[in-house]
Amino acid sequence: MGLRDTLFGRTKQVQPKLDNLFALPTAALTLETELDLVTSGQAGLCFKAGSGESTIATDADVEQLLNFDEAGDDKVSITTDDLGFKWLVVKDPDLESQVTRIHSANTSMVENGLGPRLLCAVFGFVAKTPPGEGSVRMVYLLKQGTFYPFAPTSKNQRDNELELRVRSFLEKDLPMEKDLTRWMALWELPVN
Repeated sequence: MGLRDTLFGRTKQVQPKLDNLFALPTAALTLETELDLVTSGQAGLCFKAGSGESTIATDADVEQLLNFDEAGDDKVSITTDDLGFKWLVVKDPDLESQVTRIHSANTSMVENGLGPRLLCAVFGFVAKTPPGEGSVRMVYLLKQGTFYPFAPTSKNQRDNELELRVRSFLEKDLPMEKDLTRWMALWELPVN
């Protein structure tokens, strides 16, 4: 970014940091042994809907860009949440496969100039032995390259104590977001 960009108020878009995603399967072992949490079999990638310079604007364009092998099956879908954000939802019982698919989607979107549209990735975890302590969504902030736990208990309630416990168990395994103001509540996620 040069002086001219600064004078005219232009900022350089921050590109997503993707490689920290691969630490999650190892951290999942800690979640299982310490908190009895296992993958829910669902993960999601949140991004802004298409606009601007890119020719990739529709769900079909995104699906074609990502070109997953299992075309026609229900393992991968695209949905829109109530705030207008798009979600690529992956259903797979294997966490490593979920991480690989989300990373692949991120990489493809970055390579096609859609990196600035990417917001976060979410991986669902549920009690192995119900009812357990509750469910947790591990949210990966793509631009920071950090995780934080989100533990919804009802429509607009969250279990902050469980979130802090998850952080304390995982801070050696994962790059955890230290700024608690970034631990946003993501209500009504398409990822359980």
